[in-house]
Amino acid sequence: MTEAESESERQRRLRAAHRVVVKLGTGIVNGEAGEVCVERIRPLVDSMARLKSAGRQLVLVSSGAVGLGAGRLRLHRSRLADVVTRQACAAVGQSLLMHSYEQLFRAHDVRIAQVLLTEGDFTDWRRYSNLRRTMEKLLKLGVLPIINENDTVSTAELEYLNKGAGRVFSDNDALAALVMSKLDSDALVLLTSVEGLLRRGAQGVRERRADKDEERGVISLVEEITPELRAMAGGPSAGGRGGMITKLDAAQIALRAGGMAVIANGAEPNILERIFAGEPLGTTFMSRSRMAGKRRWIAYAAGVRGRLVVNDGARDAIMDGKASLLSSGVVRVEDIFEPQDVIAIADCEGREFARGIINCASNEARALIEENREAGAPKKKNGASRAGLLHGRVLVTRDNIVLLEKR
Repeated sequence: MTEAESESERQRRLRAAHRVVVKLGTGIVNGEAGEVCVERIRPLVDSMARLKSAGRQLVLVSSGAVGLGAGRLRLHRSRLADVVTRQACAAVGQSLLMHSYEQLFRAHDVRIAQVLLTEGDFTDWRRYSNLRRTMEKLLKLGVLPIINENDTVSTAELEYLNKGAGRVFSDNDALAALVMSKLDSDALVLLTSVEGLLRRGAQGVRERRADKDEERGVISLVEEITPELRAMAGGPSAGGRGGMITKLDAAQIALRAGGMAVIANGAEPNILERIFAGEPLGTTFMSRSRMAGKRRWIAYAAGVRGRLVVNDGARDAIMDGKASLLSSGVVRVEDIFEPQDVIAIADCEGREFARGIINCASNEARALIEENREAGAPKKKNGASRAGLLHGRVLVTRDNIVLLEKR
């Protein structure tokens, strides 16, 4: 697709976007003294109300509760390194945040609902499905849901100084992307305090520059998130929990969901309406590929409970996209898991390349692998079966395997 065709498609899809998730970062919501920055929030609320009146469905994911609580309690930022203190601040700040939104949206006669989520609402498939039904009902009733993690009871996001590899989300960027994915939304907009994704000129991206002499500009369109793009992303922002790297992670989820993501400056006048009018603002992520709902859950939303290390033959067969994983292809079982848990699948060098839903518990998997060794079963080249006839029991069926990287 040519640059002109991609730009035309970007405009078309944004103008036609019906269901939209908007995420406001801490730098947009909080003022310098730890208060709600009404000067920045009111114009965005006004825009969301107008977009909703024009027939779009909106979901808002808002950061800022911890900072608001700290401001009300007059706690210095250095006190927020303690998780329990952050939980207390979240409990105080969440009510302040919702009170501000209630007042601002009421001026437009827009009804809102508070939706607080924990990691379990995503890791458990049943709760994950219930979330969809609840959100659909709210949108059908004309309500604008305002989402945040339930920081008072969940530490998954608050323990941002020591993120675990199996964590579902540890910032509101990822939370917003998972909500967007779950609701089959057309677009995710991440509003922050920067113009978009900035970097020095590089091959494979399209840059928009305000001055031709500048060496740095805004990347206008991204169709694939490459290691080069990730390498330029910085760490967490001063007041928030995420940074540009978490926004890239969120955009990746949006791309896999078949939607779009936009990173833009929330302080720009009428930014939301201009984005959905097709103006070239911020950085747009756009892809043609789409991952089915359950497969998106396996890849991004489910909590990873354990890991299977497989031999090279099993890896090749799985990467070919036609094989289930048999016990004969497993070298080692790590951690403890139960049937129907999501597990990581890694090669012998420890690189995770797929995830899947396991058919048995970890102790049974270990026993099956040991039986293969004791019986001196011949090692098949691929350790997996295209017809289900090779040696070993199926631990993860093909339909329940999701590849995390390309062949």
